[in-house]
Amino acid sequence: MADYRLVAEPRTEFGKGSARRTRREGRIPAVMYGHGQDVIHLSLPAREFAAALRNGGGNALLTIELDGKDQLALTKAVQRDPISRRHEHVDLVVVRRGEKTTVDVPVVITGEPAPDTISNLQLNTVSIEADATNLPDSIELDITGRTAGNNVTAGDLRLPAGSTLVTEPDQLVIGFLGAPTAEQLEAELEEAEAEAGIEREESDADGDVVPEPSDQGSGESMDSAEKSS
Repeated sequence: MADYRLVAEPRTEFGKGSARRTRREGRIPAVMYGHGQDVIHLSLPAREFAAALRNGGGNALLTIELDGKDQLALTKAVQRDPISRRHEHVDLVVVRRGEKTTVDVPVVITGEPAPDTISNLQLNTVSIEADATNLPDSIELDITGRTAGNNVTAGDLRLPAGSTLVTEPDQLVIGFLGAPTAEQLEAELEEAEAEAGIEREESDADGDVVPEPSDQGSGESMDSAEKSS
C-alpha cells in the first residue's frame, strides 16, 4: 500500500468566505480527528490530494505533515461540488501503525462469463477489517467462464492476507442468468401485447401484412356491376 505525503497548513479563519479563499489558493479546507485528540482545522494541497485518491483509491494512506510533525490518516469523508466535482471539504481520521480499521473496498470485476450468460452485479463494495497501514485498493473478482446459477457471494471473495470480511458472507455480489432464447422473447412479447389488448396483423409467407377485406369496397364493386348490367 503506497503512502502519500501531503503538506498541510493550519486554518485559523472559518466560514464560507474563508473557505472560498482557501480554494482559490489551490487548497482544500479539511479537519483531522481521532485517537482522542482535538479536532484540527487545516488545508490540503488540492492537486496532491486529488492525485492520492486517483492513484491510491479512497483508502489511500496519507502522511499529513503539519507544523513539522507527521500524522498518519485516512480519508473519512469528501464533499464535492455537484457540478465541477471539485473537492470542497475533507474529513481525515488519524490512524496508528498496527491498529485495525474497517473500510469499504470496491470489487473490481474482470473477465467475461460463458456465452449466453448474463451477469448482474449486486454489490459494488464490501466492508473489511484490516491493518490501517495495509488496506487494499480493491478486491478483484474474475468471472471468466461462469455460467447461469454460478453466483458469487461476499464469502467467496479472496481477501488479501490479514483482512477479515465484515459484510455478511451470504450477501450476493454478482449473479448469473441464462440469456433468453428468441422463442422466449417472442412469447414474452405476445404475452405483453395480450395484456395490453394489442392485436397483431396477419402476414403472408413473405412477411408482408395482409390487409383485411373491406366491406365498403365490396359494396361499391357490386353497385358498379349492377350499373354495368
